[in-house]
Amino acid sequence: MPEILSSSVAGSAAAGFSLAIALIAAIGAQNAFVLRQGLRREHVLPVVAVCAASDALLISVGIAGMGTATAEHPTALAAVRWLGAAFLLGYAVLAARRALRPDGLSPADRPPATLGATLLACLAFTYLNPHVYLDTVLLLGGVARQHPHHWVFGAGAALASVVWFTAIGAAAHRLAPVLARPAAWRVLDGLVAIVMTATAAGLALG
Repeated sequence: MPEILSSSVAGSAAAGFSLAIALIAAIGAQNAFVLRQGLRREHVLPVVAVCAASDALLISVGIAGMGTATAEHPTALAAVRWLGAAFLLGYAVLAARRALRPDGLSPADRPPATLGATLLACLAFTYLNPHVYLDTVLLLGGVARQHPHHWVFGAGAALASVVWFTAIGAAAHRLAPVLARPAAWRVLDGLVAIVMTATAAGLALG
């Protein structure tokens, strides 16, 4: 009996981890922001911590039953969707301007952003993105409720968030010397602008 229980708990944790990785790994505004911070070697650890902690919080809210309540208020979701679209489009414009201005592409060409400003941007990318609520609160929370050990499922999902954001933050840091050329920053900001614009359009049209 203990072996069966242990297997069930491990299965719930593994299911939460795998589903969360599949959702989080999709290219999006939050991942692009973490990647850029990693490449600039700027406040990476606090940004990773905020992203992971936010995911854990939202997953917990979903497991606690708020996912169903949120789904019953489409007006609130619509408001968040439009706010998120506006924010992402504004960031896309800024990224496009950086891509078109070679003198602003190298981290050494401008002072680093303050920790406060960076964390505010990180929070905005997290909480103004409706996909975060759909993925963590509604989907992960709903699936977790179907598992006998739903809080273990949630712990596995939260662990996946920690692993993923730590990985891309560390990988970007290691690749920074290779990608430090202005041309690389031009390409990165161009890709960020495209991702942000596409995401904003998807939110506005969805």
